[in-house]
Amino acid sequence: MLHRILRRNAPPISLLSVGAFGRQVYAASLTDSRLQYPLPATTSVFPRYFSSLNRRSLDSLLRDRLDQNDMLVSSKLKQHMHPSGDQDTQPFATAPKRSLSDWYIVSKLLSYIWPADQPRIRLRVVAALSLLFSAKLVNVLVPFVFKYAVDCYSGNVPVFLADIHPATAATATLLCYGIFRATSSGLNELRTAVFAKAAQSSIHKVGVQVFRHMHDLDLSYHLGRRTGALGKAIDRGARGIQFILTAMVFNLFPTALEVGLVTGILYYKYGTAASMIALTCIGAYTSFTFAITRWRTQFRVAMNRADGRAGSQATDSLINYETVKYFNNEAHEAGIYDRLQKEYADASIKTTTSLAVLNFGQAAIFSAGLAATMIAVASQIALDPISGVATTAAVGDLISGTAVEHTARAFTVGDLVLVNGLLFQLSVPLNFLGTMYREVRQSLVDMSTMFLLMELEPKIKSPPGAPNLIIDKSNASIEFRDVKFAYMSKGGKKSDVLIGRSICDGLSFKVDPGQRVAVVGGSGTGKSTLVRLIYRFFDVNEGAILVGGQDVRSVNLDSLRRAIAVVPQDAVLFHNTIYYNLQYGNLNATPEQVYEATRLADLASAIERMPHGYETQVGERGLKLSGGEKQRIAIARALLKQAPILIYDEATSSLDSITEHNILQRLAKVTPGTTSLVIAHRLSTIVDADEILVLRNGRISERGTHWSLLNQPNSYYSQLWEQQLRGSSTQSEPTDKAEELSERISAPSDVSR
Repeated sequence: MLHRILRRNAPPISLLSVGAFGRQVYAASLTDSRLQYPLPATTSVFPRYFSSLNRRSLDSLLRDRLDQNDMLVSSKLKQHMHPSGDQDTQPFATAPKRSLSDWYIVSKLLSYIWPADQPRIRLRVVAALSLLFSAKLVNVLVPFVFKYAVDCYSGNVPVFLADIHPATAATATLLCYGIFRATSSGLNELRTAVFAKAAQSSIHKVGVQVFRHMHDLDLSYHLGRRTGALGKAIDRGARGIQFILTAMVFNLFPTALEVGLVTGILYYKYGTAASMIALTCIGAYTSFTFAITRWRTQFRVAMNRADGRAGSQATDSLINYETVKYFNNEAHEAGIYDRLQKEYADASIKTTTSLAVLNFGQAAIFSAGLAATMIAVASQIALDPISGVATTAAVGDLISGTAVEHTARAFTVGDLVLVNGLLFQLSVPLNFLGTMYREVRQSLVDMSTMFLLMELEPKIKSPPGAPNLIIDKSNASIEFRDVKFAYMSKGGKKSDVLIGRSICDGLSFKVDPGQRVAVVGGSGTGKSTLVRLIYRFFDVNEGAILVGGQDVRSVNLDSLRRAIAVVPQDAVLFHNTIYYNLQYGNLNATPEQVYEATRLADLASAIERMPHGYETQVGERGLKLSGGEKQRIAIARALLKQAPILIYDEATSSLDSITEHNILQRLAKVTPGTTSLVIAHRLSTIVDADEILVLRNGRISERGTHWSLLNQPNSYYSQLWEQQLRGSSTQSEPTDKAEELSERISAPSDVSR
């Protein structure tokens, strides 16, 4: 986004040393000061995961995740998930209010990573955990080997190497040191490869289930959500699964295991004091990290909120580029963006400053603990004043310079190296602790949102064991029986916008098989709502709707919708080719059928004039095409569906009169016997309808043919007709269709019908 591009060249902020050169924490996310190219970012709703998941890839994972979650409003996002929230703080307008417990989320996740029906996945999980344990054991042995090498060079050759020449023993231990490190790394990489398929399997399964479930939810849910919020919820939930799996298998559990091994070794070799000092240091480090991380959350929340607002403003401004230019408001837009960027900068400074506090505190606690532990061990080591060989000595003897002979449990300089190596190995995962804690908490929130979405039950669904709709052209009727309907809020009450006004108030009519019936009325009378009710996007409050003589609520929902083709008023296309959007009406349609449908929709010649023809990309929502071209694509793909019922919802409103007239003539020829319901605003399109229904105040106020309605004195339909004729006559060049209809109205033979 624009606000990210503008900040791409910003200098890196605040170093956190983790023993790897060039690694940084920037606003609590990891970047690399040596990278000369942008870090990769995945933008799809269901991204690819787990290309590698070792410690090095964990750095990359953190970079990617924190960059993608850059616009996250807060770690307490679940508190902001209700329908009536403010836009700036309510990213999920229709997400559930309640939240799930952390244990429930983890148990839900484990059910995917430990599937009962996939023993091979279970085997991979067991193998990965075994490799993890083995890698940690080998990793803990690495400082021991280095200790023995130091002892060999300092003259304290270990007993098991006493028969070997000291130089050979030292060389052998150094070779073993390299072998052990390589073995530990190899086991980690093998664990990554083994676990990758198990992780991918769980993420793939969850992703597909969520995607299908979102399509199963009611239209009311999708109408109420904010644009893009659903995709973000799914994306963040999927990333949360990835992060939790990575954190548990490759960070949290390994760190806990390593802490246990290190403290156990310290206790066994150096006594209670050394182990207690180390445990106290780790406890203080962890407590300090958690406390400061929670304190820093408020600054991170403010920064993310400002970032989100700046991003939304930039996107909204660029989407409305033409509007900005029409009103010369470039300076106004820049001023708003500048103010939001200043808010982000202020919040970012606080985030960076608090990060410095966290980094320094962590370093101070760890350094103090390391020094104290090494002093505890060093207090048991003394050097022979003659040979320089380390011997056991009391602190008082060290101060007085009195040498003490070796005992059975003598400590050497190598022990000091061992303690230093063991504790420094812990420093790497501990340095990630704050970021890991914050991201694990956020991942649990993201997963809670996604799992709550999966628990939403659609209100519009097929009854258990519902039969398929039995329908063909011979019985393709539509009937409304005393239908009452008003849009309801989630509490079961009429929506505040619609209180006091019903969309349907005892509405009754019937469209017989093969008839062409039109519905007209003023704006806001609920004409398009009839389409939604027939297609069962909503259920009626009272009464019944019958299709083919069967109540739409009692038949299989999929079979009902297969029997109805709809040409919507606003034809929204997929960001794909023209051919793809045409064939979407019938994925099994042959190219010849697609070409014939475009000819019937008077679109073939326009497509053939395009440089890439049917392979032309239509752009997002079809924005590269004109309104008329999009409507003709919608008509063509509705024809390809070959349904016995065809519904036009102001399907030609964006077409010129000549094109409209040509299409209507062709449709009349190719759809004989098809039951048609036409929602019309332009009355010239329904002159030849078998019956016209005039909808007012939720009821049918007038009905009849075009000519019979015109002959009714002071009819509402005749008023609409006269208004449209006057509108046509005021144009400098009246359309041929309007002139033709004017002549037909004035012709006695026509009026006498």
